[in-house]
Amino acid sequence: MQRGLFVSFEGGEGCGKTTQTRLLMQRLQEHGERAVLVKEPGSTPLGERLRELLKGRVGMTPKAELLLFIAARAELVYTVLWPTLDQGVHVIADRFADSTIAYQGYGRKMGLETISELNRLATGGLRPDITFLLNISAEESLRRSRGQRSLDGAAGGREAEEGQERFEQQPTAFHRRVLAGYRRLAAAEPERWCVLDGTEPVDVLAVQVWERVNAALREARRRARRRGGRTGDGGQPRLL
Repeated sequence: MQRGLFVSFEGGEGCGKTTQTRLLMQRLQEHGERAVLVKEPGSTPLGERLRELLKGRVGMTPKAELLLFIAARAELVYTVLWPTLDQGVHVIADRFADSTIAYQGYGRKMGLETISELNRLATGGLRPDITFLLNISAEESLRRSRGQRSLDGAAGGREAEEGQERFEQQPTAFHRRVLAGYRRLAAAEPERWCVLDGTEPVDVLAVQVWERVNAALREARRRARRRGGRTGDGGQPRLL
């Protein structure tokens, strides 16, 4: 059986990645493709509990924060992502391991080597086939996210009850480091990353996302036909 395609979306607060994950999910379903949408942290019972802690008012050290993200990721990978991809179902992720490198590594200035090792432990070597970076400035990122938070608070929604987002409380310099980290990651792996201008209209971005994903799906089918439908070696997902 051909493995599913693993697509992740990354970017700063308010960049629009959640909207794009939903639009891509809808487009895949319209084309008869099986797909699931996951978010980090979350999408498992443990992940949702950890999400409440990470997005709530509970104070914690940067090291504790890092380890909670890693724990949520490990649970997601081994209980949801591997089984889903092995069944030939595509996975769309609202953040994955690159977020930890950008936020805790570059933003919090924690050790990149340590974070990389923890990510390898949590993911078992699983990496997205395609990662979209919705690239916007730190100033625009904070303007959008704080504006949305104000709307949520006025509506009395759940996010307002949980308090202000942990990362939105950080100074602009923190968010500049996060975005610089993302850009370095993208520059280091151009075959995996697709950097998009996050200030473009939602529908324009959705078209750009679909063009890249659809091309990857076509290539995966061609490779599967050439290989007689066999997957990659060693039980690992094939990178497109």
